[in-house]
Amino acid sequence: MFEPNDHLFTPVDEEAPRRVVRLRELGLGDRPEPEFDDFARMLATTTKAPLAMVNFVDEERQYFAGLYAPAMISGGPGAVAAADDPARVKTKEQGRCPHVVVRRLPLVLDDVCDYPRFAGNPVVDEFGIRSYLGAPLIDRTGTTLGTICIVDLEPRPWGRPGLEFIKSRAAEMVAMIHQREERMS
Repeated sequence: MFEPNDHLFTPVDEEAPRRVVRLRELGLGDRPEPEFDDFARMLATTTKAPLAMVNFVDEERQYFAGLYAPAMISGGPGAVAAADDPARVKTKEQGRCPHVVVRRLPLVLDDVCDYPRFAGNPVVDEFGIRSYLGAPLIDRTGTTLGTICIVDLEPRPWGRPGLEFIKSRAAEMVAMIHQREERMS
């Protein structure tokens, strides 16, 4: 649900308490995961985008357990963001991923400035994000854990190929999460 007079309002996330429990069970959402960093790198390099993330959303924040953002990470290109690097943590009001989590559907924005709900988001002004391609990570329990996303600093025509790409990569990430869970048990 969105507030009619506030295009920046983050949707009500009624699943958040259940998600937090599930993320704890899986041991996800509070530290970097090298295999998720690799996955984010693959997303970015495959699409030739400058930024990609594997993002877990709790009740208060987003945590990029997988992050490819060479220009934003302390240490610059080639560096891997530390667990406490500010690039890894955002509030739920920053970005579009919390919207994807609540909607439980992919989101394709060729140019975020074409959408008033997203154009005024802090990541547009702070980081210059102009296009977004994201999909929810819905696990076998039906819980939406977070998202994978690819963003660009330029408008980008993702189209149907982009949508199909992000949906199939989200399925791959969910399979990776399930494999991790099986190894833990």
